[in-house]
Amino acid sequence: MRKLLAFPLGILLVSGCISAEEKLERKAERIHSSILTVDTHCDTPISLDKANFDLGVKNDFGCVDFPRMMEGGLHSEFFAVFIEQGIRNDSTDILVHEKTLSIFSKIQNSLLSNSDKAELAMTAEDAYRIKRSGKIAAFIGLENGYAIGHDLKRIKQYYDLGARYITLSHTRNNDICDSSTDPAGPESNGLSTMGEEIVREMNRIGMMVDVSHISDAAFYDIIKVSAAPVIASHSSCRALCGNPRNMSDDMLLTLKENGGVIQICLLSNFLKTPEPNPELFEKMRILREKYGDINSLSEDSKKIAQEEFRTIQKKYEKLATVKDIVDHIDHVVQVIGIDHVGIGSDFDGGGGVEGCMDVSQVKNITIELLSRGYTKSQIEKIWGGNIMRVMRQVAELSEHAA
Repeated sequence: MRKLLAFPLGILLVSGCISAEEKLERKAERIHSSILTVDTHCDTPISLDKANFDLGVKNDFGCVDFPRMMEGGLHSEFFAVFIEQGIRNDSTDILVHEKTLSIFSKIQNSLLSNSDKAELAMTAEDAYRIKRSGKIAAFIGLENGYAIGHDLKRIKQYYDLGARYITLSHTRNNDICDSSTDPAGPESNGLSTMGEEIVREMNRIGMMVDVSHISDAAFYDIIKVSAAPVIASHSSCRALCGNPRNMSDDMLLTLKENGGVIQICLLSNFLKTPEPNPELFEKMRILREKYGDINSLSEDSKKIAQEEFRTIQKKYEKLATVKDIVDHIDHVVQVIGIDHVGIGSDFDGGGGVEGCMDVSQVKNITIELLSRGYTKSQIEKIWGGNIMRVMRQVAELSEHAA
């Protein structure tokens, strides 16, 4: 009888030793195991050119690979086919298209060589099915509509290769729309006439329109044109950080009316207004003098320069924290509700904060959400439910239009 009494007492003693932090961590792990977690933007395909990089093994550099996704409880990733903005002419257009197809091919080849760990996802249902099979669901997004050129047939071609969204511009204006960060200022004063055709074509085939990086005027123009909800695959809130890449509260309210979702970006400069950092400023100035206009460099020299910039930034930058990420999530929830927010890390494109530097640490975001009182159902929406809802709606509207 004493032995029977001693057993539950032992359990009580063990459970009493578990700290509040450990309880939150265990709860976060249980939640991640039971929901679909989705990150809507990483630039990891840039690393596929490196001879020593394999998505299927745990790397000691970069932010994303399949083993670390498993470790962090991240089930699905949107891998970006990133195309840097460049010269706009017919001869360059052909080269840009070829480069775009080459990146798609590298992603697909990487998935084929790691078919025991990951699978290409085309639909929301694919993501849930692949997760149940114990593998990573890999989506593809195309970052910068520059890759379309003036050939709208390419949109369907990219869709058939797996792209489920297109970020219409990047850091500079293109023929589709203005960027939020082009130092030259607006060119089309929003969305161009061709841009309107591109949005309608994306609606027609069921591809999500991504409004990250674009100007405010372009955002409002797209909302008027799009018959489907849009996404901001990696953006944050201007009310908390005044970066022009972020969305104002009025833009958030407009996004809610559209039915779309903003995926909070984990890049420090979009989360927190940078404090004065003269050491980083000086190091960056030296690099800018060293390389001049990076866009004028050869591809090999450009990669070397970009790696040097990333190294210096990583060494001297004062990073935001996981708390800053959740501050932005809180803000979206307060302004437009829990149904319109998610997470788009921008890992390997500058994303990464103190406490969440790579995909192995994404559960720390969930732990912070739990500490602030978010429920499992709310966390499920943030970590994947909302973006999957938009993906389904975009597909359904396309089917109805057909």
